[in-house]
Amino acid sequence: MSKTYDAIIIGAGVIGTPIAYELAKKGYKTLNVDKLPDAGEGSTAGSCAIVRAHYSTEDGVAFAYEGFKYWLDWENYLDHVKDEKGLAKFMNTGSLLIKSQGHDWRKVKRHYDAVGVQYKELTVEEVMKMVPVVDLHEFWPVKRPEEPSFFDEPSKMLEGAIFCPEGGYVNDPALSAHNIMRAAEKYGAEFMFNAEVVDIRSKDGRVTGITLKDGTRIDAPVVVNVGGPHSFKINQMAEGVWEGCNIKTKALRHEVMHCPSPEGYDYHKDGYHMSDGDVGCYYRPEVGNMFLIGSEDPDCDPKEYVDPDEFYAGKGGPGRDNQLTDAQWKAQCYRLARRVPTLPVPNQPKGVCDLYDVSDDWIPIYDKSDLGGFYMAVGTSGNQYKNAPVVGAMMADLIDACEKQGLDHDKAPFQFKMRYTGRMLDVGFFSRKREINTNSSFSVNG
Repeated sequence: MSKTYDAIIIGAGVIGTPIAYELAKKGYKTLNVDKLPDAGEGSTAGSCAIVRAHYSTEDGVAFAYEGFKYWLDWENYLDHVKDEKGLAKFMNTGSLLIKSQGHDWRKVKRHYDAVGVQYKELTVEEVMKMVPVVDLHEFWPVKRPEEPSFFDEPSKMLEGAIFCPEGGYVNDPALSAHNIMRAAEKYGAEFMFNAEVVDIRSKDGRVTGITLKDGTRIDAPVVVNVGGPHSFKINQMAEGVWEGCNIKTKALRHEVMHCPSPEGYDYHKDGYHMSDGDVGCYYRPEVGNMFLIGSEDPDCDPKEYVDPDEFYAGKGGPGRDNQLTDAQWKAQCYRLARRVPTLPVPNQPKGVCDLYDVSDDWIPIYDKSDLGGFYMAVGTSGNQYKNAPVVGAMMADLIDACEKQGLDHDKAPFQFKMRYTGRMLDVGFFSRKREINTNSSFSVNG
């Protein structure tokens, strides 16, 4: 038995659901297929859901700043849809970028000025007034606790920070994807869960549909790969797609830690998202008056690329505490403890371990492919959560321009006009054919 849609979207996470939403609003009959039981239950659920604008490229900053506007206007974006689970909430704490050798903050500042991002430069004294528990000595270069010099006394102070008031985080990333699914359903979008794609079918150089593990065949002239950590496997199913990508993707194991706030300090209520390249960590408030601590992927932290099927099958699914390693727990918590000397570091690791979908230069691929009708929103590498609603609008416009207006995106890259800022973005920046972007930071605030 075969069903037919205008577009099939593989994945129902925080990027797959907005693509369905925007295509459905354009009149496309869409189907999202996901192997998990509900929207946002994959790597989206493990996201730190940070909303910040500091990127290493001007286009990256502009894209993220546009994303701010969607989160700040969440109910309007959802067209005031009702969700039986409630609505995710944007925690608009503001975002502090510590001025350090670990971030090219001067370049970020130039990008902020070019894009029009609101920010304020802060002195050390002003930062300590905002976050009184921090020690703003310089600890550079980033080290691991097993290195003898890790505990050397610092002598030099940092320069301060850049504060972006519109930043923060979303309190429930999985719920945000569920909200967007409900908004998409209002326009006729359909969703199929507990369904695994095993084949991308094509004929005469164009995609014709997908086949599921149970043998079900679903037809569509457009298929969009939003498979997260599985995206490279999905690309390999489609004729010529993997071979046609100069930039490839792979799954990277990553750990995020939860550590109690110092006694007498309410980090959950009064804290900010902070990006701290000097100690190689980012952190934000978490429920229970916790610091949520992630690694910014300094050179000293090992990178473990894995098979996503083996990871999830062998570990029992994402978000299990027993996936954390003692070595990385100590590395991230001890590094933060250098910045926050009164941080109570418990003996028992607590946090989340999940997978990133990483491209070769840590910049995503938002593009068509060498197979007609097959599109990709992949390589989102843990840092595109904040951009998800913008990605949905951009991918829908790109697909519509190519499929209905005959645009040759490879020869004349699509120009996307952002709804809130009015800025034009050359979508060729995210091309699968690009060379590795050496301006990338090759790291994330995941």
